[in-house]
Amino acid sequence: MTFHTYSKVWEVVEMRKVKVKRKTKEVDITLQLDVDGKGNADVETGIKFLDHMLLTLAKHGLFDMKVKAEGDLVHHISEDVALVLGEALQKVVAEGKGIKRFGSAYVPMDESLARATIDLGGRPYSIRNLRLMQSQVEDMKTEDIEHFFDSLAQAMKANMHITVIYGSNEHHKIEAAVKAVALALRQALTAEPRIGDQVPSAKGVL
Repeated sequence: MTFHTYSKVWEVVEMRKVKVKRKTKEVDITLQLDVDGKGNADVETGIKFLDHMLLTLAKHGLFDMKVKAEGDLVHHISEDVALVLGEALQKVVAEGKGIKRFGSAYVPMDESLARATIDLGGRPYSIRNLRLMQSQVEDMKTEDIEHFFDSLAQAMKANMHITVIYGSNEHHKIEAAVKAVALALRQALTAEPRIGDQVPSAKGVL
């Protein structure tokens, strides 16, 4: 019987730093990501609540991340930042060798409770129920917040289900959801020493 060591696994996943740039007539975005970081982030999107979401995601996902985004409209910036972040995470996953692939987490935020479950198996699908009752939270429209999660799952090529189980404060609901996504991603991206450089799929590929 062969036992895989952590050092062997980290040979597979050690290069998990990426940089993605997206420039269109609507946006100019640069993102640097290290998923094996310490949760340090420098984020400037011009949208305060989006900055808060990204900083929270980095802190609890233990991602080192730098984001610089400019654009014409809040909708375009929030959507394209999600696409760039998703593309960066998809590049990190690559063939999926040596990772756990699945992640899930529950997170409370005062009166709110959120759950996120993620599969990095290459099948983009987003199911979310944030139970948001207002049309705007801080300086973002509710529809832009919801679209952020959908765009992230699409670009990441991940199956992502997010549910706010209960809550009354809109800010708390979203923050709990973001933290749950961060923890689920952290788990899914973690190296699994027992499979070495194998792909976590019965098909042999993601």
